[in-house]
Amino acid sequence: MTGSNRAEHVSREAILKLLSDDEIAKVSTSETAAGLTDGSEYLDLEHLDQGVHRANAATKVSMGQILPRAAIHPETWAKVLAQLAR
Repeated sequence: MTGSNRAEHVSREAILKLLSDDEIAKVSTSETAAGLTDGSEYLDLEHLDQGVHRANAATKVSMGQILPRAAIHPETWAKVLAQLAR
């Protein structure tokens, strides 16, 4: 694993540790969804360095690799963004 891959992995793990059990369940449930609604915000957990994305009609993502903003509480989303800013 390269240094940058290791940093992304650690960041991904750090992000997921911020979620409550209830939020983890919601994220897991969202993995079975067909896709995101237009305008939905999300993080690509494999590319956290790209920041927050906004879905549109052309957005194609693997639901198992994203963190939809709608799946977590606003306070947790703020913590996630603060973690990314470090």
